[in-house]
Amino acid sequence: MSTIPENIPEEVPRIGNGFTSGVGLLFIKMLGWRFEGNLPAEKKVMVALAPHTSNWDFVVAMPMILALRVKISFMMKKEAFFFPFKRLFMWLGGLPTDRSSPRGLAQQMSRAYRSNDKMWMAITPEGTRKRVSKWKTGFLRIAYAADVPILLIAWDFPNKRICVDSLYQPTGNLDEDMAEIQRRFASYRGRKPENQTPVTGDN
Repeated sequence: MSTIPENIPEEVPRIGNGFTSGVGLLFIKMLGWRFEGNLPAEKKVMVALAPHTSNWDFVVAMPMILALRVKISFMMKKEAFFFPFKRLFMWLGGLPTDRSSPRGLAQQMSRAYRSNDKMWMAITPEGTRKRVSKWKTGFLRIAYAADVPILLIAWDFPNKRICVDSLYQPTGNLDEDMAEIQRRFASYRGRKPENQTPVTGDN
């Protein structure tokens, strides 16, 4: 089985080049991981990454992103965008945000989606590596405001896989959407399963 898919839809936002992709692929092979599933032909999606239980999640995810050459946007405090790092953060996909207005965060990100022809933004619903009683709703609220589907991508540490689970179309019902998304993630295990958020029906 190939470590990464050979054909990426042209609708997907891209980053990097053959060199950076090769570096990412080298690290993936050294770690013994692989990517499973197909990326959707969508210009704009919210990417929900779970279960997030360890710093190792990003050690695995970053070389995978480089290897795929997929540009994944992420939120950063606007104060971090200063010379000489501003251009680098923007190139990597950083989105400056005003955290002093949490209620307006969904609208800020909605505007970012509208101003970009292609944008895939990633969020870990838990919001932390530690065990929490429930997931944060920010990723759903942003998806509602931007009117974009949610791509569910999971870390599967026991099998050393990053898996595309499914492309979920939000219904607009916060409780129902959250329950269904958590159900779809329930079969995956992070590096520290004890840190995973309990899910109804997850035995």
